[in-house]
Amino acid sequence: MLIIQRSNGDVFLSLSLINQLKTKYKSAQIDLLVNDDTVAVAELLPNVNSIYTFSYLKKQKNRFKQEKTLFFALFKKYDLSINLTASDRSVIYALLFGHNSISAIEDDNKKSWWKRKLLTYYYYFDNSKHILLNNLQPLNLLGIEHENVQSAITFDQTKISKVKNRLNNNSIFNFLIFHPSAQYDYKIYPKHLRFELLKLLDTLKIPIIVTGSNSSIDLRIKKEIPNLSNVYNFIGETSLQDFIILSDLSLGYIGMDTLNMHIAASQNKRIFAIFGPTNLAMWSPWSNKLKASSAINKPLQTYGHNTIFQASMACVACGNAGCDDNHGKSDCLFTILPKKIFNEIEAWVQSV
Repeated sequence: MLIIQRSNGDVFLSLSLINQLKTKYKSAQIDLLVNDDTVAVAELLPNVNSIYTFSYLKKQKNRFKQEKTLFFALFKKYDLSINLTASDRSVIYALLFGHNSISAIEDDNKKSWWKRKLLTYYYYFDNSKHILLNNLQPLNLLGIEHENVQSAITFDQTKISKVKNRLNNNSIFNFLIFHPSAQYDYKIYPKHLRFELLKLLDTLKIPIIVTGSNSSIDLRIKKEIPNLSNVYNFIGETSLQDFIILSDLSLGYIGMDTLNMHIAASQNKRIFAIFGPTNLAMWSPWSNKLKASSAINKPLQTYGHNTIFQASMACVACGNAGCDDNHGKSDCLFTILPKKIFNEIEAWVQSV
């Protein structure tokens, strides 16, 4: 059992751990427990047998009913449970569901003393270390050799052909992806700057496919995308599976620091990522080429296939959910100029 009670990115970035466990224990059944808003990602991960979900909405409606259901279904069902988050609930799940347990814990004895006593193995979750490296820590505790590489999700040719046919019908061959959205507004590049950037990208004379889901944020952005000759607005018209295939077929990724960026990084794509307040050390795009990421905040930096844009402000990157730390506006995103982003993309396009 693998317990991942965080975001879409956390679930996706557990894939390397899952694949390595399956390689080592070929006959093992690997089940997941994830939050219900990350199921779409979990369902696309290979080597997973069953998926169980936790819902914060169900918790609010009936505090203990959900826990009882999980307890009776999963109590001591597994030889080993691995928990990738340090929250009390997820650690308790790891202890209850597995005969042996591994978990991330806080580097704070007041919070974690009981976890260190009860868990079979533990490691300290490190906010200064990339999430991929945190997620691979259980392999070190199990003595499993591995590479620090982020695995990609792949699909069969039938599914790929479906996406290719749509591209061919639109006479789209070599193209770039522009992904303007994120799960939260505080991570999104402002509308007027996005408009300017798209107008500049249109001058490259390369198809720019704008991607996004059916979420309320994405559908709002869909209405704001300008009608330009080389810009194709696919927001709300592709599944997550379709995006992964599109990303793999693309020349590169332009957009926000979100799940889609990590998908492109796993495929070793050329990435131009716009970062706001996000903790760069944990969430910068991973470079499989260098087996490393970036932990240094800079207005502009390139490593491996990745270029990152940040604001030139002393507070960057604060790690807060907006300047008010309550999902409000992020002032830093308003200072990253579209021309600066475009210049880097244009120089790369001209070099390939």
